[in-house]
Amino acid sequence: MTTTTPASAATRAKDGSPDKLKTAIGSAVGTTIENYDFLAYGTAAALYFGDAFFNAEDPVVGVLLGFLTFGIGFAMRPLGGIIGGYLGDKYGRKPVLVGALLIMGFATVLIGFLPTYAQIGVWAPILLTLIRVIQGLAFGAEWGGAILMTFEHAPWKKRGKYTGIPQAGVPLGLLLANIVFLFSVGLDNELAWRLPFLLSAVLIVAGLIIRLKVSESPEFEEAKAAGELEKNPILSVIKSDWRNVLRAIGLRLAESGGFYVIVTYLLSYISGGDEPIADRSVALTGLVIAATLGVAATILFGHLGDKVGRKPVYIIGTSALILFGFPLFGLVNTGSAVLIVIAYIIGLTLIHDSLAGTQGAWFSELFPTATRNSGASLGYQFSAAISGFIPLIATAVAIPLGWGGVALVYMGCGAIGLIAALLTRETWGKKQRAEVDAIIAGK
Repeated sequence: MTTTTPASAATRAKDGSPDKLKTAIGSAVGTTIENYDFLAYGTAAALYFGDAFFNAEDPVVGVLLGFLTFGIGFAMRPLGGIIGGYLGDKYGRKPVLVGALLIMGFATVLIGFLPTYAQIGVWAPILLTLIRVIQGLAFGAEWGGAILMTFEHAPWKKRGKYTGIPQAGVPLGLLLANIVFLFSVGLDNELAWRLPFLLSAVLIVAGLIIRLKVSESPEFEEAKAAGELEKNPILSVIKSDWRNVLRAIGLRLAESGGFYVIVTYLLSYISGGDEPIADRSVALTGLVIAATLGVAATILFGHLGDKVGRKPVYIIGTSALILFGFPLFGLVNTGSAVLIVIAYIIGLTLIHDSLAGTQGAWFSELFPTATRNSGASLGYQFSAAISGFIPLIATAVAIPLGWGGVALVYMGCGAIGLIAALLTRETWGKKQRAEVDAIIAGK
């Protein structure tokens, strides 16, 4: 409950806040930078870090070690989500967004300056791991605030569309990271992997300028004025809403687990080994094309959720993920550049982005304002702690079972998501849409 008057409720329901678009764009810029920073690491781990930081004679061992540090960053995201969720529900969404962006940017630029194993020995992977921990904390704190700021500023009937804008930061960050890697892949020196991390400094400055101009969430301000903030939002959401946290974990695992099989593992699978299926530029091109299409697709899938509900979109998306497991590798194993690109488009633009575009609004609607940041962040980031190790699990499973084992891992993520979708209540069905229509009409 809030102190919003009927008249102001009707206005907000119909039009949202005056800053709704600026907030969505500001949040999207931040999530783009965060995803650029985080996903650049995944690409570098698949292509370069085995040699640069781990001195592994066996290429598979080098990739495994690179993916291990990749997963460590994800393991830290729940702690970042707890910290960011608590601070966001206690003191506001905006300060957390600005702080997380600063910390993430600083850590990412540092990677570009790190000495390699050949230069300082075992200290190289130790320093890389420490920076990865910092990245994980910052990213864990960032997502909830960005989505909720957008959600709470948006018109009530268009919250799926508006939250799809910051969610589009996932493919956009992926696009920017892989464009840089695509152009740097031809370099014959360390700049091939250092350059993408160093260039993130430019994005960070731009992101900070925009985020500092974004106003605080109106719903948070109302709850604060009414004295309705929780003393300990983390403890409160665990006590009263732990089932929704678990459901969000399952929903998110399908999206993020499937995503990292395609974005990180598949890149190594296609271009690694003694007999690569295709040149790494083919895989990077597939990622770039799919991510380009995904920016618009994510927003469109969010808008679709406004029209038909969150649950139907998610059920179809997770079902498609299960069905696509073996066809994904069937397309890739042909070695055809065109079919590899098609595999990326289906797996990312059509399947992954349908889930990502729906999550922002659905997760936010599962929790009340006072614990929304904590609840959504806990579900989102605890799932990330699991899915961050998916590339490592996939690489390990591929050793005895080949690509078929990885396809089963991919399908397993989809099955968990489908079960969670069936068990999670619809938050934007006909009943909810009719109630909002009545508020707008002043009834």
